[in-house]
Amino acid sequence: MLLKIKPLFLFIALLATFSYSSVAQIEDPVKWSFSVESVDDQTFEVIGEATIEPKWHVYSSVVSDDPEFIGPVPTDIYFLDSANVTPASKIEEGEYITHYDPNFDADLNYFEEEATFSRRFTIAPGASGTAEGELSYMACDDSKCIFPEPVYLTAGFEDGKLAYFKVDEEVILGEEPEAASTGQSSGVYEPAKWSFKSVNEGEGLYTIEMTCTLDEGWHLYSQYLESDMGPVPTRFTFQLPEGYTLDGKVQEGEPKKEYDPNFMMDLSFFDGAPVFRQRINVSGDPGKVVAGVEFMVCDDEMCLPPELQEFEVNLATGVGQPLAYDDQDTREDISAVVPSLDINLEAPQGDCGEVQNYDSAWTVFIFGFLGGLLALLTPCVFPMIPLTVSFFTKGGQDTKSGIGKAVLYGFFIFLIYAILSVPFHFGTNPEALNEIATSPALNIGFFVIFVVFAISFFGYFEIRLPNALLNKADNASNVGGVAGIFFMALTLALVSFSCTGPILGTVLGNSLKNGPWPITAAMSGFGIALGLPFAVFAAFPSMMKNLPKSGGWLNTVKVVLGFLELALAVKFLSNADLVYQWHLIERETFFLIWVIIGVAMVLYLLGIVRFPHDSPLKRLSVGRIAFTAAILAFSVYLFPGILKESPWRHDMLAGFPPPTFYSWYERETFHAEFDDFDEAMAYAKEVDKPLLVDFTGWACVNCRQMEETVWTDEEIKRILEEDFVLVSLYVDDKVELPEEKQGVYPFEVNGEMKRKRIRTIGNKWATFQTQTFRNNSQPYYVMLSNEGELLGNPVGYTPKVDVYKSYLECGLETNKRLSAEAEDANTNSTQTSWVD
Repeated sequence: MLLKIKPLFLFIALLATFSYSSVAQIEDPVKWSFSVESVDDQTFEVIGEATIEPKWHVYSSVVSDDPEFIGPVPTDIYFLDSANVTPASKIEEGEYITHYDPNFDADLNYFEEEATFSRRFTIAPGASGTAEGELSYMACDDSKCIFPEPVYLTAGFEDGKLAYFKVDEEVILGEEPEAASTGQSSGVYEPAKWSFKSVNEGEGLYTIEMTCTLDEGWHLYSQYLESDMGPVPTRFTFQLPEGYTLDGKVQEGEPKKEYDPNFMMDLSFFDGAPVFRQRINVSGDPGKVVAGVEFMVCDDEMCLPPELQEFEVNLATGVGQPLAYDDQDTREDISAVVPSLDINLEAPQGDCGEVQNYDSAWTVFIFGFLGGLLALLTPCVFPMIPLTVSFFTKGGQDTKSGIGKAVLYGFFIFLIYAILSVPFHFGTNPEALNEIATSPALNIGFFVIFVVFAISFFGYFEIRLPNALLNKADNASNVGGVAGIFFMALTLALVSFSCTGPILGTVLGNSLKNGPWPITAAMSGFGIALGLPFAVFAAFPSMMKNLPKSGGWLNTVKVVLGFLELALAVKFLSNADLVYQWHLIERETFFLIWVIIGVAMVLYLLGIVRFPHDSPLKRLSVGRIAFTAAILAFSVYLFPGILKESPWRHDMLAGFPPPTFYSWYERETFHAEFDDFDEAMAYAKEVDKPLLVDFTGWACVNCRQMEETVWTDEEIKRILEEDFVLVSLYVDDKVELPEEKQGVYPFEVNGEMKRKRIRTIGNKWATFQTQTFRNNSQPYYVMLSNEGELLGNPVGYTPKVDVYKSYLECGLETNKRLSAEAEDANTNSTQTSWVD
């Protein structure tokens, strides 16, 4: 399967990640049906008809009238590398729609609801054999695109005539000869061919040479990459007999280091036929070594998923052979480690769990708007309001013209920030965002970034963009007309970055949940709040008289924001700590740090603590006293969180601190009794109760909110304790499984066996969730009978107590009905046996 990687990483440093996505569902909006018609003895026509779900569209074979336009994947029907089957016509299709497509910011040709594509092919005279082909396409709605597997086509022909035709594994014309069936799809790209061999260096030293021959245009990544935010590095493993030892690390040649358009960064990679070498010391007679390579290859437009290949190398003969899956060491095959359930997601036993779609676009828009208002009160932006408005409304130009230009200036500020969200719409899928949101390394990175931002806000140094960039924008602003006004707005955005950058990062972090549109909403809200005053004050100049004068209070706002950045930094470090289970930031530690930050802010606001750019505080204004009192009250509210028994709950912060069981103290808390599915299922059978499976994550804010605000409701808590067996499976748990449970998990994709290496508890439960329930978002709740029957549709984040309660009660009713039906069936069977 091809992975299209778009410019997601362009703004990665701005992504301050708070939580998981809860809507990453596998999409399948297009259903295909095929027919084949004979035109004459040597020519046949392939016809594919698509039924497209509402709001989705499939692109034409010619996506744009501009031949140089690079955008979505056009629909195409073709046969691969076959000299015996050649196109006899172009693709014929129905009447398409030409309409603006927001995913690619262009007018494109596509089909809605239904589409028909056909193409004729000619078989070479007298030819016999098979030809493998594909129908490739791409589907999008107004906010996202998917890259489905192509439909695989097989044409069988004899003596120059079509004998049979197969779509995927279904024969739709003729009859396939038994010998022709290969049992796997043919559209699999294999641009990397590995070969292993050994060389005897003498005196018990052998070198295993591992060569990767790459097709032209493809490259393989080095073992040592510059960033963990990009591709998978090449990794090698070795299973050595007793008495064998590795001599050093795997050696590789000098890689190229160039810009990689897939990941928008400079990366080290190889092309051609790179060779990797591992030396092994052998005691006694030379035997066999199993060597494995896990790797990823890309060309300039796409990447293939990481793949694992293993070879058995005979040191005595020097020959290496691919290790057939059936021949692998049984310790490596851990199929039984990941639970296996025969679940039909399309037909649950009950109608519980209606899919909930919580539209967060307006919420994050408001959050972005508030962030923009905060940015207005920083010393980089606030003084610019009267200066800029005066420039437009005076300067010898008529009032209407000045107002119009000021309004346009404000609009351009909004537009600039909205444009920053555009790259997230180019093929970015929820799974990618979810991966970013849950990465411990990135959470640690954001912790460092926010601490740096805080120190900058305190006045110890200033974050500036490169002077060359600022000068270019400033020079462009001198151009007259609309273009000049745009570059003036751009200059403001760049010059004010030292104040707005950290706030914008916070806004982006809280919107990285449901894909690109909430990000656009957040950025738009930020830009509107930042640009609105310039338009309003230009239209009503007298209002500027009521603005407070610039002064030391602006620096105070900036320092207060620095304290807030520190508080958020603690949250990111806490996320990583939970995933790795370091126990550095336990729940009470989190509250203690926030209380210290709150007290420090109070001391600062009272003038007891000062920073480099602060003026002496001569008096306390009423507003300052009120704000100080609010911060002090919030610190008091936080303080009991340090104690073993708090006099009040901290629901206002639900999801931010670590869970209650991640604590200094041994305390009674409510959480799942089990963290292993098999153990929970065995217990459910023993006590005759249904099972509630909670797919969760240590760094998942929505999961903590469910546990602390929904599960703690007395009625919900009673149901979970008395009526269900509750098991929580942490998909991001980095704790390694016991060695005997680590290894390779085989699974089937389109008739082809794939393998995935399982190392950690998180690997195990994430694989269980995706393979069994076709979902990779958290929280994710599944109700099962103790016989493994699906009681209702699984649901995600459900913050409303009454909705969640109804869901659980529906599952219990379904389980009760199934139990009664099973009992009746047993009774009837017993009576029948007695009569007989």
